Amino acid sequence: MWLPILGLLIGILLGLYTEFRIPDEYSSYLSIAILAALDTLFGGIRAHLERVFEEKVFLTGFFTNIILAAGLAFLGVHLGVDLYLAAVFAFGVRLFHNIAMIRRILLEKWMKKRKEKN
Repeated sequence: MWLPILGLLIGILLGLYTEFRIPDEYSSYLSIAILAALDTLFGGIRAHLERVFEEKVFLTGFFTNIILAAGLAFLGVHLGVDLYLAAVFAFGVRLFHNIAMIRRILLEKWMKKRKEKN
């Protein structure tokens, strides 16, 4: 479980302390790809907490989600339609659901440990 969190922290630190800039015309693609990656990351954390994590499912889901989201945004730009909003909605809902489930799992574990102490 520590590896995805470590990767996220390294990525954040690299982003904050380097002068690497993304051109404005690619910012919508990058933002939707980051949202898809975060969705997969939190889905992996949730799967780990539920003890059903599979590395192959995580890795294929990670790259598939990023490619699908960026491809949808790319297609939308060329069609003149804001298709990226569909990806933002879908990944946003899944992201908040995964975070809620992680919170619930951690709260249940904490309550169980607390009850065992008493």
